[in-house]
Parts: sequence; structure tokens; C-alpha cells
Amino acid sequence: MSSEKRPTWDEYCIELAEVASKRSTCLRRQVGAVLTTRDHRIIAVSYNGAPSGLPHCIDLGGCLRKQLNVPSGTRHEICRAVHAEQNAILISARYGASTQSTTLYVINFPCIICAKILIQAGVERIVYRNLYGDEDSNSEAMKIFKQAGIILQKI
Repeated sequence: MSSEKRPTWDEYCIELAEVASKRSTCLRRQVGAVLTTRDHRIIAVSYNGAPSGLPHCIDLGGCLRKQLNVPSGTRHEICRAVHAEQNAILISARYGASTQSTTLYVINFPCIICAKILIQAGVERIVYRNLYGDEDSNSEAMKIFKQAGIILQKI
């Protein structure tokens, strides 16, 4: 065995999310996510990008939000990409894995739309590396996670 320190489960999963982000097709922000059960079983690995089978922004001549100078964290409805967090929940649904009492490892703190989806899906803990855009401890996403009793951990 190597003399290097073995990563903790949280360190391992956040690194997996980092690797997954390299598959992202978003031109603005590359995000990866890993969803795990309480007993450390990985049930989904995902990244942000166009829905399966549809052209990516690069194939369509660029990012519409960038072309329109839309600020980060706003006008999600015109974004072609499905967020990594949403993809993790959707992958779990597609293959019949329960998301109740799970932990989500994600590169960027979830936006308000993802926050509502994650709460509704039963995610109980979120481990993240960076805040999303301009968000801080007073963001709406942060507030509703706290109201829902979701454990938040920056790593």
C-alpha cells in the first residue's frame, strides 16, 4: 500500500464529481455530481449538458445565455443544459434507485431550482466545493436547504 494518505469518502466522491465535470458540454460552467446512499454506494454520476440525444450548445453556435449577456444564476429557463444535480436525480429515477436519505457531492453549490428538486427527492446531505455564482450564506437556495434540515458541507 502507498505511503500516501487514503482519501476520505467525502474527498473521494468530490474528486469523482470533479472528473465527471470534464464530460460537461456546457460552455459557461462545467459541473459534476455524485449521488450516494448512506452506506456509501454510488447510485449516480452526472454532469451538466444538453438532454440526451439533443445537440449541444457548441453544435448550435454557442451559448444563448452568453450571447444575451445573461448574468450567472438567472434565466435558467433559456439554458439548454440540464444541471448536474438534476441529471443525478433523473438518472436515479430512470434506473429505479431511491434518492431518499442520500448525499449529493457537487462541484458548485446548487441553484435555487436544483435546491427545490433535491429537497423534494429526499437528499439529506450536500457536500460542495464552490459557491454558485454570487451566492453566499444568505442565498435563497441556502435558506431553503436550512429550513428543510439539509446538512450542508463545503469541502
